Amino acid sequence: MTPTVPGSRIAGKLGLTDRVFAGARSRGLRKTVEAGLKRVDLALESELHATDALADATSRYLYDAGGKRVRPMLALLTAQLGDGATDEVIEAATALEITHLGSLYHDDVMDAADKRRGVPSAHAVWGNNVAILTGDLLFSRASQIMARHGDRAIRLQADTFERLVLGQMHETVGPSDDDDPVEFYLQVLSDKTGSLIAAAAQAGVIFSNGPEEFQQPMVVFGEKAGVAFQLLDDVIDLSADPGETGKVPGTDLRAGVPTMPYLVLGQRTDADAVALRTRIDDGVAQIADGADPALLDEPLAQLRDHEATQATLDLANAWSHEAIDALAPLPDGAVREALTRFAQAVADRSS
Repeated sequence: MTPTVPGSRIAGKLGLTDRVFAGARSRGLRKTVEAGLKRVDLALESELHATDALADATSRYLYDAGGKRVRPMLALLTAQLGDGATDEVIEAATALEITHLGSLYHDDVMDAADKRRGVPSAHAVWGNNVAILTGDLLFSRASQIMARHGDRAIRLQADTFERLVLGQMHETVGPSDDDDPVEFYLQVLSDKTGSLIAAAAQAGVIFSNGPEEFQQPMVVFGEKAGVAFQLLDDVIDLSADPGETGKVPGTDLRAGVPTMPYLVLGQRTDADAVALRTRIDDGVAQIADGADPALLDEPLAQLRDHEATQATLDLANAWSHEAIDALAPLPDGAVREALTRFAQAVADRSS
């Protein structure tokens, strides 16, 4: 049941060109979205450039390593509900992608990740302090872009950033004794991942002057698709092929960061599940004390093939279906068809 991920591009991981735009009505959107993504990439090239040599190198580092551009793509899709890829849509999509980039610098420091997008993580190259400051710099740049477009853009950016930070704080501290670990983790995913994808889907409607009544459905769609996306990442994190994921298998768990397969495993009371959970916990503790992270290779391989990982896949599919249900208020047509296929593709990345 090892998930396979053929590459780092959207077309590879999510099958956008082959699957999202495969519907008869949405095929014509492909060129429109691709043209918009080219404009976003040009904007990213410009906005990530800094006159300071160090800031220029660090800010561009993860951008140059590649990326899926999921958030700009969603903004460009939902913009078709209004006036299309206006200059405001392009700038909002650019700002949200820069916000996402900034969060990766911070995440890798907190998770002690060695690699990101197939290259050494920024903190492995420049150290924790520079990596954190680079993330801060990118957040500042994103805010500057949004500030060009008035109060509504500033509020969208500020509200989204607040949720990103809260999600990271809660993940860092962990659930209290009164919290259900799975429900707690789903809220963390909603804040850390869903909020930014929801903001992108909403931004496409807002900045294309689309109908106001479509904004909230796009928020719900984006948040639920974002949670599904992250649940699948939890499965992909266990992939046996780091060449496909760009990360060391089990990066999160080795760093002591719980993921959904691990949490689901913790709900099982059979002897095998309890023994596997104990082995993982013991391994994480030993790694924290300086042991070789490879000592978790075998337990993580067992978790990858455990029914707890299949349960995570099933949960991702459920969230994907809820995202599709949120599209009901949209008119039947190319945009709704493409968004539906996007949600389906998110949940099918492991197939």
